[in-house]
Amino acid sequence: MIIFGRERKIFDCSGFGPCPLQLDCSLLFSERKRVLSVLDIDHPLHDCSWDRLYQKLGQKKGEDLMTASLLMASVGLWFVIGSYISYSSRQRGKIDLADYFLGSRRINGFVSAMTYSATTYSAFMMVGLVGLTYRYGVAALGFELTYLMGTVILLVLFAPRYWIAGRKYDLISPSELLSFRYENKSVGALNSLLCIVMLIPYASVQLIGAGYLVETLSDGSLSYTTGTVIAAIVTFVFCWWAGLRSVARTDALQAVIMFVASLMLVGYLALKLGGGGFHRVLVAERSDLLRLNWSPSFFVGLTLPWAFFAITNPQVVQRLFIPKDCISIRRMIVGFSYFGFFYTVICCILGLMAALMVPGLDLPDNAMPMLLKEVPPAISVVVFVSILAAAVSTMNSIVLTLSNMFGRDLLKAYNPGLSEERELAISKIIIVCLIAACLLFSQLKLDLIVVLSSLASGGLLVQLPSIIGAFFWKKSSAKGAVASILVGGITVGFLTVANLKPLGQWPAIWGLLTSSVAFVLISKKTQPPKGAESFLRELKEDLTAKFGF
Repeated sequence: MIIFGRERKIFDCSGFGPCPLQLDCSLLFSERKRVLSVLDIDHPLHDCSWDRLYQKLGQKKGEDLMTASLLMASVGLWFVIGSYISYSSRQRGKIDLADYFLGSRRINGFVSAMTYSATTYSAFMMVGLVGLTYRYGVAALGFELTYLMGTVILLVLFAPRYWIAGRKYDLISPSELLSFRYENKSVGALNSLLCIVMLIPYASVQLIGAGYLVETLSDGSLSYTTGTVIAAIVTFVFCWWAGLRSVARTDALQAVIMFVASLMLVGYLALKLGGGGFHRVLVAERSDLLRLNWSPSFFVGLTLPWAFFAITNPQVVQRLFIPKDCISIRRMIVGFSYFGFFYTVICCILGLMAALMVPGLDLPDNAMPMLLKEVPPAISVVVFVSILAAAVSTMNSIVLTLSNMFGRDLLKAYNPGLSEERELAISKIIIVCLIAACLLFSQLKLDLIVVLSSLASGGLLVQLPSIIGAFFWKKSSAKGAVASILVGGITVGFLTVANLKPLGQWPAIWGLLTSSVAFVLISKKTQPPKGAESFLRELKEDLTAKFGF
């Protein structure tokens, strides 16, 4: 059997002598994806002598090595530039926790917008959203724009409140705010544990995506493990030297790379598809992708957890502490809104283009890697670096925030005598441990990771009642907050692992429902913190004075 040609035809070669590649045909069928990348010969069988076959295979190998070299060179250039930015971001002299984890709360509006955008939009956009659009069409655009609108509304409501509370009470981590507001360290500790359990697998998926991308684009010349190790090393370097300062500035670089690369790709493919004729071809050949084809329960189940991403994911919540002034907060929200809208539309257009150019894929997530094989290597590697940058920017933000929550809300909370220097040193060690754990998970490729990753958005959603109560309900209590996190977390975990959807509704919806009921009922039966009323009053006064609310 020989596989060749752009149409991927399969021919029986059993009558042509021994296989020149010494391959087992039964093995080929079980590893079809790998074989298609190895044997890409454009000549029909009757024109292809064994010598010609060897020649083409040798040429293919040379092309693979060239592609691998180009990939490594582009990654190396990105790493050198990012490392320089990270190293130059170091603060001279003594570094405290606020400097390392919040950039001393002095990040300008542009960098705040870019780091928020890069942290929010992971490799999911150029891989997952493109694949989602490839399969479902414009319904995926509706899902992602709903998320964007929800995020902007939440930022307008909550960003000023987090920013004021953080500065006024010297708060560093999102969980620390809950501990302070509810006057109970158990609330922050439980919330931090929930975030760590939910986000480590999610961070591991960033490495998994990087590994598969490197392996696919290099046609196996670079291994999956090489890709994951590269992403892990870059994450460590960008985090370690200067904490949030280096992460924020490298995020700004990576956000620009992500946006420019997506524009380059969609521009080239638009020209290849005939410019303005793309829409006509789409209507003629794949009109099914231009219709809404999701059921209401599917749309709500998929959208609801992400609609509250802005206040339930600690890595983005912590970004609300870092702007240097009120103007910077406004610029952050506006900048993120523009970035998110255009980046979302571009990624969905790429998904529709992929449906026309590489139809028939069994796995929608393969749409982007296969699409990159249709463009010149120069554009392909730029897009590759942008996807890798998106994965790294999300992962280093998660790792930095989780290390802070571990040190602040678990160790410091129960060891009040722990010095700030010691806490910072332990947190930096935790960074190494978290990256190592994510790298280990990515190598095991356990099905459990997929299950836990799907838990992430729904599991983090159970924080919502206690977060809203902290800012808007003076009678909310610590016991109510603890109960809501426990009940909601157990509900989501059980339903997800058991693969149950009672009444057709997703686990995230049941988790939010049970956590909300537990929060309200128990808060009404228990005493609120003594300082709750003064906290809300002072917050309202500052909002009026600084933002005109």
